Amino acid sequence: MRCWQANGWSRRAVASGIQNRHIMLTFHLLEGLFPPIKEISDMNIGVASEKSGLPAKTIRYYEDIGLLHPARTDNGYRDYSTADIHRLRFLQRSRSLGFSVDECRQLLSLYQDRERDSADVKAIAKAKLVEIDRKIAELVGLRGLLHHLVSHCHGDERPECPIIDELAGQGVAQ
Repeated sequence: MRCWQANGWSRRAVASGIQNRHIMLTFHLLEGLFPPIKEISDMNIGVASEKSGLPAKTIRYYEDIGLLHPARTDNGYRDYSTADIHRLRFLQRSRSLGFSVDECRQLLSLYQDRERDSADVKAIAKAKLVEIDRKIAELVGLRGLLHHLVSHCHGDERPECPIIDELAGQGVAQ
């Protein structure tokens, strides 16, 4: 006998069919009881590109490096599912936040792992914040130097230029 439960309703079925006396209204989906159903959507790479907002070239690249594994049709064309589009959007948002391809690979793996520890995700994000803060400090230093050079350059017909001197290794900042 098999039993299905969905949103507060349940049914029991035997090989001969459904026995009405055993039908109970319980409709409560038990997560993980049945494998997720892959939505058949017949999306080619053009449609996937449009729905994900990523160029087809980027989608192919993600497949080449193993971040995406779309199904193939009998004639070899890529066939993207709704789940593939969700992965592509996840990757797009991850990349827009500055995560590297390797970090995206780790995050995608965590995204797909329902038993993940949020601490693992947070550790990756915190490491990215440290990297961003370091880059900001570096850029602030570069901005200060360039501001100093620009303010000391006369910007007229004279050939002397502290910007050129700095670029040539003869400047004040040495």
